[in-house]
Amino acid sequence: MSLFGAMRLPRSVLFGSGQRRALPAVAEQFGRRVLICTDPRLGSDAEITGILAEFERRGIAALVYDQTRADLPIESIMDCVRTAASFTPEVIIGIGGGSCMDMAKAVAVLLTHGGEPSSYYGEYKVPGPVIPLIAVPTTAGTGSEVTPVAVVADTAKNMKIGIASPHIIPQFAVCDPELTLSCPPRLTACSGGDALTHAIESFTALPRPPSADLTLQHVFIGKNALSDHFALLAIASIWNSLYPAYINGNDLQARENLMMGSLAAGCAFGTAGTAAAHAIQYPVGNATHTAHGDGVASLLPYVMEFNRPACVESFAQIARMLRLGDGSSSNEDLSRILIDEVARLLGSVGIPRTLKDLGLAADQQQWTAESAISIQRLVKNNPRPLDLRAMQAITAAAYSGDRAALRNA
Repeated sequence: MSLFGAMRLPRSVLFGSGQRRALPAVAEQFGRRVLICTDPRLGSDAEITGILAEFERRGIAALVYDQTRADLPIESIMDCVRTAASFTPEVIIGIGGGSCMDMAKAVAVLLTHGGEPSSYYGEYKVPGPVIPLIAVPTTAGTGSEVTPVAVVADTAKNMKIGIASPHIIPQFAVCDPELTLSCPPRLTACSGGDALTHAIESFTALPRPPSADLTLQHVFIGKNALSDHFALLAIASIWNSLYPAYINGNDLQARENLMMGSLAAGCAFGTAGTAAAHAIQYPVGNATHTAHGDGVASLLPYVMEFNRPACVESFAQIARMLRLGDGSSSNEDLSRILIDEVARLLGSVGIPRTLKDLGLAADQQQWTAESAISIQRLVKNNPRPLDLRAMQAITAAAYSGDRAALRNA
């Protein structure tokens, strides 16, 4: 296959400790009426207060919506839209975790194009550009600051659904690792596990035959030369920083590397996409109301085990980059070692080991598999073909903790 690559990224990215101080000047480039989407904790934080003071000094009008709810239920989105409609923002800033940044994306779509969130579910449903977006992550995990997707919780359907469009990629991402210093250990682990899953799933996503209209037909196009570069950067950055950041939240070097990994993972999966771990997590998250990062990271070793026959070379490439095994280790050996080491790392930061540990009921396994197989935008990305029987096998193994059962699946 000829060398092929594609990327969808913000117009600009600022990364580094202290870069949050550039936010007022960045916002001023897009307009003088700013809507800030954040959550109740951050809404009263000194960082937000300082940003607002600088906006006022510059003559920029700012409205803060600080009622963003975890998992982003539609009711929360519509409340923000109603609050901001008469303000007519010229730029929208999402400050916080993934839900805050996804709130900014969803609100930008609705304030620009109208309608309900359900009008934009799926790929390429946003008809055109939206109010300019700036994303400022305060966790190192979702990568939403650079991606073309917003995940919302449709409470009527009792499921999470994605709005995927290049039009909702933020114009500007401001990534300041100092904003993650206050993340507690559990949030650090959950977010970091999410980022590692993004990176590994994007690096092993099913590549599609390149064509002139591939990126016009699919938001997520599978593994390619450019997304691979960011995926490997992400894995390397996360690998040696997740545990240090977990045990010592004030380790700024670890925080910097972990945020770099999260950013790079977002760059990778924002074009390549994710796969089975994310597909299964959607129903699991709906059923258990547990954190997305805990779910996908818990599932990752099982999905890797199922996918290993199709990913031996890719897994071995990652293992060699991480200096796992020794000079005599075969690709087969390295692929198994990598999966074991991924499970060990995630376990060391307290990621739940099984779906049972996440709170999934035994009688929900079949429903989980059936729901997961219906999420085709993720299923089609998996490197090994998935059908209901395969989903049942992964779900059963992830529930019981018997990863070895997947070696003959």
